[in-house]
Amino acid sequence: MPIEDTHEFITELEKNGELKRIKTEVDSNLEIAEILRREMYSKGSAILFENVKGYDIPVLGNAFGSIKRLEIGLGMTDFTEIGQRIADMAKMDIPSGVLNKIKKLPELSKMASSFPKAETRGPVTEITSTDASFDDLPILKSWPNDAGRFITLGLVATKHPETGVRNLGVYRMQIIDKTHALMHWQKHKRGAHHGDISKDRGEKIPVAVIIGGEPATIFSSIAPVPEGLDKYLFAGITRKKGIKTVKCKTIDLDVPANAEIVLEGYVDPEDIRDEGPFGDHTGYYTPAEPFPTFTLTGIMRRKDPIYITTVVGKPILEDAYIGKVIERSFLPLIQMLQPEIVDYSMPAAGWFQGLAIISIKKRYPGQAKKVMMGLWGMGQLSLTKMFVVVDDDINVHDMNDVIWAVTTRTDAARDTIIINNTPTDTLDPASPLVNLGSKMGIDATQKTREEGYEREIQQLVKVDDETKNLVDSKWSDYGL
Repeated sequence: MPIEDTHEFITELEKNGELKRIKTEVDSNLEIAEILRREMYSKGSAILFENVKGYDIPVLGNAFGSIKRLEIGLGMTDFTEIGQRIADMAKMDIPSGVLNKIKKLPELSKMASSFPKAETRGPVTEITSTDASFDDLPILKSWPNDAGRFITLGLVATKHPETGVRNLGVYRMQIIDKTHALMHWQKHKRGAHHGDISKDRGEKIPVAVIIGGEPATIFSSIAPVPEGLDKYLFAGITRKKGIKTVKCKTIDLDVPANAEIVLEGYVDPEDIRDEGPFGDHTGYYTPAEPFPTFTLTGIMRRKDPIYITTVVGKPILEDAYIGKVIERSFLPLIQMLQPEIVDYSMPAAGWFQGLAIISIKKRYPGQAKKVMMGLWGMGQLSLTKMFVVVDDDINVHDMNDVIWAVTTRTDAARDTIIINNTPTDTLDPASPLVNLGSKMGIDATQKTREEGYEREIQQLVKVDDETKNLVDSKWSDYGL
């Protein structure tokens, strides 16, 4: 059975030796973040801080900071299962407004168990109030030069103002005062798109910020799912069981019934203020930039909530493991659109948007560049700064193998392409302008005569089968 909430997740982590409890009093101002960073960099455990200075709410950190913990949370060891379910669903030609029409499609009836289920109440509705304040929550300040306290693992819920399709995204929020925070939804993110549509209509957009919940829902909020796919449905597909939802009290949005805390409010696209600086996952402080303001109108919470958070900085920290699961889970979908792709890797040291390595089964000249162009036109991959394409005999997860391919199969002038004035990740510290820079593609596949390679292709050095089999059969005799 899938894990139902953060409390159950903690129980399972502890049962598997993946959680430590700290009973010593700790401060949410810098101290907790430094403890978490040290534990993350040393590949340590999840930590539950039970005694946070000035608060009666415990703080959970590094909950997803290992592949094992993600396997526990998502209830699987092969994350490509998730992507295969998406690919299978995509082949069914699901219409826009999927939740309104999906039950009318007989071929999708087997997915009925993944539909979200509306409830009248749930654990998160145990306490509700319109007298809400950010000061009641142990929100962290992570780095000394951060502009203040930031919510870093809030699941920001919006719905498309025209289609009603629901979205979850993780966008950091800088606390301004008791009832105001800045919403750092970057230009290319779906939440920002919803906000822009509302702005064009002259409206404020209802927003709910969800703290904690089923691990599958948290994962779904980070995953770059195809446009038009309801994130709550995606969470159900991930966990093979639909999540339960309840209505917010002060705004018209659905939220997970098993969440720990829900902060209700709205974002005013006309109320723009400088957000930042913030020590980000690039390893640099993101400078202050203008973002819209979130106004808190109400809160729903459990009687015994747990505040779940994360800290970011120079890789490799907790977000690297979540990124790796996203990479694995979306491989089948990428292969559906680019069938020559064998595998791909987005190394954590490249903060995932910086570099991707793709292996292909090459059949014709120029195919590596065709793959690059296709991927740069796909969702969040459009923000990836560098692509390296290699042949299918190269292990994309082994940087030594990749470097060997780059240095033996690439001619710098012939096989490197630069594309100027392209969209870039907002957080890229190297781009000449915010959100605008260049791309680089390296074709590290073996070149053919059609591609201008006039020399004879040199023979790879490989052991012969007879010697290999001989050594295999005698290996135990060597005493090595």
